Amino acid sequence: MDLHSLKPARGSIKQGKRIARGQGSGRGGTSTKGHKGSQSRAGYKRRFGYEGGQMPLQRRLPKFGFKNVNRKEYRVFNLSKVQYLIEKYNVKEFDLELLKTHRLIKRNDLVKILANGELKSKVEIKVHAFSEAAKKAVEAAGGSIAAIENKKRK
Repeated sequence: MDLHSLKPARGSIKQGKRIARGQGSGRGGTSTKGHKGSQSRAGYKRRFGYEGGQMPLQRRLPKFGFKNVNRKEYRVFNLSKVQYLIEKYNVKEFDLELLKTHRLIKRNDLVKILANGELKSKVEIKVHAFSEAAKKAVEAAGGSIAAIENKKRK
């Protein structure tokens, strides 16, 4: 077998349609585009989602939901996570600076403490929000919890 004798499998390569090459080709005249109308003109492009005049899918489906512009998104820390961080970094005060320095929150994040887990250490917590159960658990462990006001967001 030589390189010059290699050929693709029979029927695997097809010739493209040669349109607009005269009437004898069978594809002359209107060049397979029909008569008049936007699809026969140069520069035609079908709109995304266009279904040939049928009601498009995005208009057939009902609208639902909304975005609340006043929503406050909190980064949630459970008491188990707080206990882990206190032990890991050996701190007595759990606040935003601790979380920012260890890249657990971003600059504008709001922090909320929830009561899932157990707190064994006496610690002072200063965050934006907390649950009532979390407050009771922190105070039962001998610590204190205080809410700080967020000045940037209202």
